[in-house]
Amino acid sequence: MEKLKPKVVAISLASVSGILYVICALLFAINPTLILTLFKDIFHGLDITQLAQTSISLSNTLIGLAEIIIYSLIAGWLFVVIYNAVSSKIR
Repeated sequence: MEKLKPKVVAISLASVSGILYVICALLFAINPTLILTLFKDIFHGLDITQLAQTSISLSNTLIGLAEIIIYSLIAGWLFVVIYNAVSSKIR
């Protein structure tokens, strides 16, 4: 079985996560009520409108983008390390 490359998977996941984060931030800027309603559905009906702000600064958005990219790089790398370890044991 072919092994996955940690760097390729990590960068791919971070790129997808970053793109989705930017799309979400843009949608939130356009219509925060819609996004909060969608998150209510994702969180099994938990109403987060009381916790959420209705606007976010550009600096907070950029910090969030950096965080999601870093978390995704780590998650992608860790996924490959575990995947390769497991796949070498199971043949």
